[in-house]
Amino acid sequence: MNGFKRSLAAILIVAGAGMGAPAYAGATLDAIRQKGEVTCGVSTGIGGFSIADSAGQWTGLTTDFCRAVSAAVLGDAAKEKFVPLSPQQRFTALQSGEVDMLTTVATWTLTRDASLGLLYAGVYFYDGQGFLVPKSLELKSALDLDGASICTATGTTSELNLADYFSAHGKSFTPVVFESQNEARSAFFSGRCQAFSADMSYLSSVRASDAPNPDDWQILPEMISKEPLGPVVGRNDLDWFTITKWTLMALIEAEEKGITSGNVDAMKSSKDPEIQRLLGASGDMGEKLGLDQGWAYRAIKRVGNYGEIFARNVGPKTPLRMERNANALWSDGGLMYALPVR
Repeated sequence: MNGFKRSLAAILIVAGAGMGAPAYAGATLDAIRQKGEVTCGVSTGIGGFSIADSAGQWTGLTTDFCRAVSAAVLGDAAKEKFVPLSPQQRFTALQSGEVDMLTTVATWTLTRDASLGLLYAGVYFYDGQGFLVPKSLELKSALDLDGASICTATGTTSELNLADYFSAHGKSFTPVVFESQNEARSAFFSGRCQAFSADMSYLSSVRASDAPNPDDWQILPEMISKEPLGPVVGRNDLDWFTITKWTLMALIEAEEKGITSGNVDAMKSSKDPEIQRLLGASGDMGEKLGLDQGWAYRAIKRVGNYGEIFARNVGPKTPLRMERNANALWSDGGLMYALPVR
């Protein structure tokens, strides 16, 4: 009998959804609306991705994504709280509920996906690990680092990748490990190791912002790993996971469709059905997410499409001087591909 009741309840839920009942927004979104802000855990001091100025204002690609989600779910009253976290702190902070999501540079791996009770909601930056060295060493390849001392941070995939890379090539190295990337960076520039290994994005940030003279340092050509970086949420609230994932999709879709922060108002009158659905001029995409119809419009209006976010924070005209490469749209030979908003 209990099984029959559960089956009947499931049928009624599906029927209600079919009659246009609003989607359940979930406990996380309810709590966010009650406190009036989205709390995002961020990496500390990474120029172009998440860094605070002297006034405490955060800028960067990952902090912009937090702002996009906040605009989508909180409307014109959107607010964010940024909580700086070390690699050792970040997953525990999300598991404990200290933050609503991680917008850090945490690599998506099988172990993290399967054993931490968390979910990655997509990829907002495709990265890979490399090596920063002084030009004075006149190195041509990472394999020239055989026997070298290499600084890196513990609790990161970088530490594990180093061991894999040198073992696979029959080479040796001496790891010099620190609690954070910032400590590893400082040790490297003070001469405690011959190379600094981390994600290419972080190395670009370090060379641009922290090197005594950026032209005296080089990033070696090898990328020794795949480091897909993306937002992370708790596995206990699939509604919040869905909102986070589709906010990212909306930013990528906006670039595919030529929608920018500057023209988004005009694009609301587009005759393209896909643009109409994305910007809430037709359909019920917002309702399906437990949001209103303006969710994607507000996210794009506030931070721009994915291409704008990339260019503003890490692109060729910034100190990091990064090309799109794998982060280009799929139509331009990259990996950024929005799922259908329909």
